[in-house]
Amino acid sequence: MSQTMNKSVGASRSAVLRRNAFKPIAVGMSRAPAVVSNAQPASAGIVEPLMVRAARGEKVERAPCWMMRQAGRYQKSYRELAKKHPSFRERSETTELIVEISLQPWNSFKPDGVILFSDILTPLPGIGVNFDIDDNKGPIIDTPIRTLEQVKQLHAMDFSKVDFVGRALTQLRSEVNNQAAVLGFVGSPWTLATYLIEGGSTSLYKTIKTMCFSAPEVLDALLSKLADAMAEYIKYQIRAGAQCVQIFDSWGGQLPPREWEKWSGPYLKRIIASVKAEYPTVPLTLYANGSGGLLERLATTGADVIGVDWTTDMADARRRIPSTQSVQGNVDPAILFASHDAIEDAVRDCLRKGGGQRHILNLGHGVLVGTPEEGVAHMFDLSKRLTYADVAQH
Repeated sequence: MSQTMNKSVGASRSAVLRRNAFKPIAVGMSRAPAVVSNAQPASAGIVEPLMVRAARGEKVERAPCWMMRQAGRYQKSYRELAKKHPSFRERSETTELIVEISLQPWNSFKPDGVILFSDILTPLPGIGVNFDIDDNKGPIIDTPIRTLEQVKQLHAMDFSKVDFVGRALTQLRSEVNNQAAVLGFVGSPWTLATYLIEGGSTSLYKTIKTMCFSAPEVLDALLSKLADAMAEYIKYQIRAGAQCVQIFDSWGGQLPPREWEKWSGPYLKRIIASVKAEYPTVPLTLYANGSGGLLERLATTGADVIGVDWTTDMADARRRIPSTQSVQGNVDPAILFASHDAIEDAVRDCLRKGGGQRHILNLGHGVLVGTPEEGVAHMFDLSKRLTYADVAQH
């Protein structure tokens, strides 16, 4: 589609979307979420984005493609913006900057999904938890939560603390004009709890894993609070314009399968059931890093799409995940440093093993810092060129 055509079609689509789906987010919101979109299927005559259709299992001619961390430091445009706005929280909590950063990969590569630039910790102030992000140490929780009294002090989501997220999603829907899916995301209860309990990033998870046995009632209370808050946060993102939402159970793979079934799985099911009760047609993706031993369990959560990391062969994942669910992934992020031929070989292999339908092409983890932009561009170009028919023939 030409640039001129994009503008004319985009303008009319944008008008329809704004008229039929969006209402501006009110200033000075209380804890009650604003209703800014009806999040129902697109109006008659507007074809929903390829990624939405693939996630739902509708027949499509090629696998849609987006990348985790597709907006970030590997892009020169992001690095230049970061020089002017050195604080990560400023970049991720200012509507105009969120929109600009989220659109940088869209403007460069035209992926099939445009994910909100944000952080899984962003909603924490909405439940009463303050945090900071240190350039060297990463996230820092002011007061780690380790007692039942502290858990009881957490409150229901105050959406006025995240109104920049809602505004950004609404603007992204208007900017992208249904040419790609707009994605929101949240952290899983277990993953968020690791930060809240450990006080920041960790490689051992010693404190929270010990609490599984020494203070299970405290951990259950915290995970339950987080599950309810994240369910409402997902619904808020959907009302604001998100067409798909990914749940990052980033550190779920740190749990043995038996413990995951107790300390992560039930709270993920609680979130997904709550969201699906109100928005049954909005695809939800569940991704857990290092989840090769958990794939069958992830599939029991009710998520529409299961994200697969690069350490699992996609053919194995496709066999282990029910055919009624879609898969996402799982090209090794490091391949983007390699030659174009090596990238094409990896992409074709992933597409062949993805099953021919119900597959969202992605990396098995986020784009690595220092990744050549031309490598990213080549994978996106391939995704548009390689139809399922072409992959099957070669």
